[in-house]
Amino acid sequence: MAPHGTRRARREPRAHWLLLLLAVLVLLGELCLDGYAAGAGGEAPHASAPTSGQAPVGADAPVLRIAPDGGVGAAGMPAGTMALTFDDGPDPRWTPQLLDLLRQYHAHATFFVIGAQVNRYPELVRRMVAEGHEVGVHTFTHPDLSAEPEWRQRLELTLTANAIASATGRAPRLMRPPYSSTPDALDTASTAVLRTAAGQGYLAVLADRDTRDWERPGADAIVRAALAGPPGAGSVVMLHDGGGERSQTVEATRRILAGGQATRFITVPAGLDLPQAPAAGRRAVVYGTALRWSQSAGHVLAIAIRWIVAAALALALVRLAVQLVAARTHARRSRQRAGQRRYLGSVSVIVPAYNEAANIAQTIRSLAASDYPHVEIVVVDDGSTDTTADIVQRLRLHMPALLLVRQANAGKPAALNAGIAASHGELLVLVDGDTVFEPDALGRLVQPFADPEVGAVSGNTKVANRDGLLGRWQHLEYVVGFNLDRRMFDLGECMPTIPGAIGAFRRSALRDAGGVPADTLAEDTDLTMAVLRCGWRAVYADGAVAWTEAPGTVRQWWRQRYRWCFGTMQAAWKHRAAVFERGAAGRFGRRGLLYLVLFQMLLPLFAPLVDVYALYGALFLPWTQVAAVWFGFTALQMATTAYALHLDGEPVSSVWSVPLQQIVYRQLLYLVVVQGTVAALLGGRQRWRPIARAGLAAARR
Repeated sequence: MAPHGTRRARREPRAHWLLLLLAVLVLLGELCLDGYAAGAGGEAPHASAPTSGQAPVGADAPVLRIAPDGGVGAAGMPAGTMALTFDDGPDPRWTPQLLDLLRQYHAHATFFVIGAQVNRYPELVRRMVAEGHEVGVHTFTHPDLSAEPEWRQRLELTLTANAIASATGRAPRLMRPPYSSTPDALDTASTAVLRTAAGQGYLAVLADRDTRDWERPGADAIVRAALAGPPGAGSVVMLHDGGGERSQTVEATRRILAGGQATRFITVPAGLDLPQAPAAGRRAVVYGTALRWSQSAGHVLAIAIRWIVAAALALALVRLAVQLVAARTHARRSRQRAGQRRYLGSVSVIVPAYNEAANIAQTIRSLAASDYPHVEIVVVDDGSTDTTADIVQRLRLHMPALLLVRQANAGKPAALNAGIAASHGELLVLVDGDTVFEPDALGRLVQPFADPEVGAVSGNTKVANRDGLLGRWQHLEYVVGFNLDRRMFDLGECMPTIPGAIGAFRRSALRDAGGVPADTLAEDTDLTMAVLRCGWRAVYADGAVAWTEAPGTVRQWWRQRYRWCFGTMQAAWKHRAAVFERGAAGRFGRRGLLYLVLFQMLLPLFAPLVDVYALYGALFLPWTQVAAVWFGFTALQMATTAYALHLDGEPVSSVWSVPLQQIVYRQLLYLVVVQGTVAALLGGRQRWRPIARAGLAAARR
């Protein structure tokens, strides 16, 4: 039956899509910043300095400034001095050890820091400055700048300078490109990098002696490389305090300092008689502080989302496993009961109808063609403005068991209650006005009432218009999502919803529940929960098949699913006390109700986080790992879908659309939950809206 009624909304809730989109973009930006910063590394034993293969550029000293016209200005350390320089820090393990050694021997050094590391450990950079050391720029993430465009080069230098400014209040004036070495290794590409740096006011500091300590050749080899060259000559020595295991560097530094009584260990600016680094501008400090906070927030968010994604995947896998085990068990029991057909008394079918002219005749004829004897059909015309009542009136001429009740438009719950009051059977089947039954559906539907504890039975609703992509996705959702859950709920005695398309109730159970409620938008869910709380059981008869016409457009689909979602939230809140009750009500509350809240309300709210993390993973995680997780999970979904289709007697040809369903349709379902949650939190209301039907349900039968 198409949704209808006179319920009015105070104000339809705004979608807040702009706010959601903004939140998702901010989250993605934070994660991308964390991923960008997490890529910060350093020289390691498995790495080697990239080369461009171009001709070298002459330079005879390690401190360089490349003029715009290509001229190279070079300077070196004075005799009797050594500038110990450390790259790739700060590192929380190795940098403090080196600072302790420098303080012990009253020496000073120059640290070329990675901006991302500065934001992680700003206290170490502050200690460097406080103890008289110089801090220079070594880029933000340690890329090979000669292989990067000029905008990326400038960005790496600027971000690092801002990070240093935020941590120390000073503006750095020295820089060293990653993977650099001695001046004789300069080529055209690396010279262009130094020219870009000079344009931003930096002096480039290479090295006279590259110890290649990142190869971990042993402390002795590092010391020999640091002390190579003419005795007493000034030098800039390249070492590393981060980017890997640096115990050999620490030991080598201790030996160099201990054996260098005739050498002054000074900073590069001290050797060149440069003034103290100037104070950073306010803008650089503010930008750097914002960058550090954003990077920290992104790191925390990345960790939190990893845990959320892991928990969501674990819950999804557990749910899937439970569904499959329950489905197999339920299917086996159903086969055992399949041949047990008997007459259980007269059945009254209540058909509420509002503007169902396209479907009502097929619905009534399918009910009249039932192989179950003594079926009373009660059609309640709820103030239709089309020819629904006229069609039913004409059919009455040939169907003595057909009764027409007319009333002013009052809504579906009122129409159902009116039909129940006018009917006579003890077993009541409530159906929508667009549902077409299989001939044996009624008989199979009422068989579980042989058990006096059963108060409600759900039938098996199938989508008739499944030829298009939207219809195919809804078909899979009915078979996999709804029916697997119903099999599980049946075994757990906690069925939360008897669908309005095909559901049966014992009259005494409806009487106990107070009739069909009208204070939520999901009257079928609300009614089922009320019946369960009265101590009755609700079961699933998978062999009772009826066909329904699913929404044919995304707009109609959205209206229907939003109403379902919002109404389910209303019903769950209304019956929340069942969690603390005993018996059948308690089983429903602690099993079915909590399941609904967890898997149909809470987890979908985290779906945008999972999708954002998937985008983040595609950008920053190993693509093989991301692809393996996605294809593995999708393959599992396809296998589950194939099994669910097999249990329902459906062809498995629709399985091919599962990957696309995961990408598109799943997002729409999650957005419905997000929208419904926003509406619930804001106190919004949703009114009944009719969905246009084309009478396609009969075509599938």
